[in-house]
This record gives sequence, structure tokens and C-alpha cells, in this order.
Amino acid sequence: MSLNRRKFLFLTSLSVFGVAIFSKLLRSQTPEVTNISPTNTDNLASDKADALIQPVEGPPLLRFVSVADTGTGAVGQYAVAAAMTRYHQLNPYDLVILAGDNIYNNGEMEKIGAVFEKPYQGLLQQGVKFQACLGNHDIRTGNGDDQVRYPGFNMSGRYYTFRRGDVQFFALDTNHNADWKAQLPWLEEELSRSNAPWKVVFGHHQIYSSGQYGLNQPFIKTLTPLFQKYRVQVYINGHEHNYERTRPIDGTTYLICGGGAGTRPVGRSKWTATAAERLSFAAYEVYRDRILISGIDTNNQVFDKGIIPLQAT
Repeated sequence: MSLNRRKFLFLTSLSVFGVAIFSKLLRSQTPEVTNISPTNTDNLASDKADALIQPVEGPPLLRFVSVADTGTGAVGQYAVAAAMTRYHQLNPYDLVILAGDNIYNNGEMEKIGAVFEKPYQGLLQQGVKFQACLGNHDIRTGNGDDQVRYPGFNMSGRYYTFRRGDVQFFALDTNHNADWKAQLPWLEEELSRSNAPWKVVFGHHQIYSSGQYGLNQPFIKTLTPLFQKYRVQVYINGHEHNYERTRPIDGTTYLICGGGAGTRPVGRSKWTATAAERLSFAAYEVYRDRILISGIDTNNQVFDKGIIPLQAT
């Protein structure tokens, strides 16, 4: 065997061995959440789409923010609340989507002052309205019924809908004991009846995620076909204690805003546009033809910017 032939085989064996070691290390550090279904992979929007949209002019039709996994009453929550208040001073808004785990650890309403009324006092005094849904920690006491009745959370039920101008919002109960036999037909009926140009669904649990919990296969099977059929442009959730924005998957952008009080590591997947382990919230500016999304941290820094264009019907 020639010297060059021996060198080639030796280097090849090293390359294969190195790739195997690297893959093993990568799997040990990153959740195995890259097995997106072929249908969704085919309909994954390009990263380049944002750059093709012309700048907007004039004020937005609606500005709102979202945050989740907030209810600790600890330093992290107050830091995010302060950033939300600062953003409100510069860019006034009157709506917050509160995507669950509103009261840690067990949904005890006696903590409502420390975990809601005090941290968001400045926003509440300015008339900002919070629209909440229930997280898994919220249902540990009385199945969350007291939170549903609490006026500050503005919940007309465990699942409900409301409209702000061109945007219709749909709040879901995504918990393990949710009444899906009633909720799923309700969601389809409300989505089918809506003539709002923009449809935003929010619930506590993730659907597409590169964090601790990864893909939610049951929701991919039951919810995402409805999102595609009725042109839901955004799904907002918490549960994962990080920030992650996907590129549109079958027309829907999935936005995790669970860094409202604490954080956990997050990886990246083939659908990820931005992922960050940061105390943060998300801000949205709605125009007639697009929604601008910003990820904002406790240093008042915008670390993510994304655009959702309104698709032609």
C-alpha cells in the first residue's frame, strides 16, 4: 500500500471518530428537538424574508407585550417588570399577554400582591390591561379557579377570546386536565368565525421549543392544523424559561417569552430564528401588513427583531 493511501485511510478514520465524538457531545448539551416533521420543514419560511420587507411609516395600529412564568415575587420578576414599565414610557401600550405560571409555586391567591400587583403597579396605574391564561403551577390550588375569577387577570373563562382592532386573541387552557373535548371545537368555531386580519393564540405550554421540554407532539397534531387552516400568525407561550422565536412554520410564528422571572438554558433547532437565555419580555407592533416583534431584556436592550408579514388570502 502506498504512503499516500495509508495517510488517506488514517485521516479518514480520524475524521469519522471526531464527528462521532462531536455528535455525542452535542446531544449531551442540546435537547433532541430537531426532528421537525417533513411537512413543516417544507413550509419553514426563510430567514431572508425579513430583509425583503420595506420600512413601515406611521404609528402602529396596536402595540402590546407578552411575558410568562412571572409569579415569583423575586428580583428577576421585578427587573423584567421595570423593563416593561420603561418600555411603556417610551412606547405606550395598554395590553399585556400574561402566558401562565402567574403565581409560584402553587397558584396561591394570597400571594397576588407580591407577584402581580406590586411588580406591575406602575403599568396597572396607567390603565394597562393584563389578559392571562393558566399555567401548570396555577392549577395546583383550586384548579386555578380563583385566578380565573380575579379581576386583574381579565379572564372570562379558562379559555376565551377578545379582539383589539385588527387583532383577535384566543386564550387557551393548555394544562393536562384541560377540557379539550369542549375547548378544541370551541377554538375551531371561534377561528372560523373570526374576520380579523391578525389572529394570535396564546397558552402556557410550548409547541415548538429548543428548551427543556422540546417538541409538544400532541399539540403539533391537534393545534397546528387549526393554526394553518385558519391562518393563525402567532402562538405565544411560556413554560420554557427562556426566549425563543421561530421562523414561520406553516404560516405561524411560535414565540416563547418565559423569561419573566428566571431563566434556563435553551438550544437551537432548524426552525429557530432567535433563542436566548435572558430575563426578558416580547413587544409587538401591529401594522396593517406586518407585525414587528422585539425581544427586550432587563438592560432595556433589544436583542431580537423579527417581522411577520400579513399573507395574502
